[in-house]
Amino acid sequence: MIYTEKQRDLMRLWQRNELKRINLLEGSVSGGKTWISLVLWGFWVATMPKDKLYLMCAKSITTLKRNCLMPLEELVGSKNFTYSTSAKEGKLFGRTILLEGANDARSESKIRGLSLQGAYCDELTQFPEDFFAMLLSRLRISGAKLIATTNPDKPSHWLKTKYIDRAGELDFLDMKFLIDDNTTLDPEYIKNIKCEYTGVFYDRFIKGEWKAAEGAIYKDFADAPQKYLLDAPPDDIAFCTLGMDFGGNGSAHAIVCTGYSRGLKKVVAVDEYYRKEVISPLQLERDTVDFVRRCKSKYKIADMYCDSAEQVLIKGIKGALAREKIPINVHNARKGAIIDRIRFTTSIMAMGRFFVVKNCKHLTEAFSSAVWDGKKLDDTRLDDGSINIDSLDAFEYSIEPYMKDILNLNFNRRD
Repeated sequence: MIYTEKQRDLMRLWQRNELKRINLLEGSVSGGKTWISLVLWGFWVATMPKDKLYLMCAKSITTLKRNCLMPLEELVGSKNFTYSTSAKEGKLFGRTILLEGANDARSESKIRGLSLQGAYCDELTQFPEDFFAMLLSRLRISGAKLIATTNPDKPSHWLKTKYIDRAGELDFLDMKFLIDDNTTLDPEYIKNIKCEYTGVFYDRFIKGEWKAAEGAIYKDFADAPQKYLLDAPPDDIAFCTLGMDFGGNGSAHAIVCTGYSRGLKKVVAVDEYYRKEVISPLQLERDTVDFVRRCKSKYKIADMYCDSAEQVLIKGIKGALAREKIPINVHNARKGAIIDRIRFTTSIMAMGRFFVVKNCKHLTEAFSSAVWDGKKLDDTRLDDGSINIDSLDAFEYSIEPYMKDILNLNFNRRD
């Protein structure tokens, strides 16, 4: 195995029996922390009693499989590690490994009553605090240890305030891994990864800092919108998707038509609909039909994604489009976590792969004015009616089905 110097430092601690009860590997993306944590976990478990229980957990079993179980199997071989996500159990060097997801506050009930020799946690900041507190109480066998990885979050996160900041009071190891520490990476890859992030995400995921989300969300767009604005749609749009957000209580009805160049290399907002005044459902259906017809006359469009909270309005729009014989598949929007949608948009902006045609004035204004909600503890976009969130939601609904494919186009990340 080829180790970086930082990874060697960690393995030397294990060799000298200097690991702590809680061992946290934190820092930037692609710093090498996940890979070395799995190496450490495998070596450590192999030296522990076979008749004890061990636990591996992540936000979900699916995430655990992708981030940890498959890489661990590749590291030690299928003869030494087997697992079943359906049974939520594995065998690592003959030791029983329980597998769990920690996706909400109720998850802590899954591990009550256990007596664990060791535990492994992937992306610890994604865990509910109650789950982690319960997990520590389950590590009650002599010599029990926890090995965890995470990227930084906000400074007020429970992991930072209650554990990292109190490391001197606890049996706690905090080791930081940065992307520049990972000497196994191609310098061009490092350059590309750094270009994917801006603002608070750059501070956290590249610099490895615990940084609060403050001020403008799309700061580079707000400071220099001319970098992203086009006079007219580009000629290489292969197809488009539509996203629709419904108004109410002072918000607006908004539809955004988003285009994709061949190979998903560019994302371009090419047209928009925006209407804030109170209108009847019938008028909304007419407006939507007109907008969809206009967009389909210019672009190849097969799918439209609508805010799933308004099923009556969606049903009416489907019926209106069918009566007008406009072929388009109308879906419920996926409505994933807003922070994931924001992170995606800031990434494609940073990579120079996102543009807005100038006729999309409302969307342009929305990107320029979007700010973090300073009153919330979580990373939350301000949504108090003072700024246009509707156009942002509509755009995000349109691109959600392609976010992973777009980000994975050039870079195959390995942390």
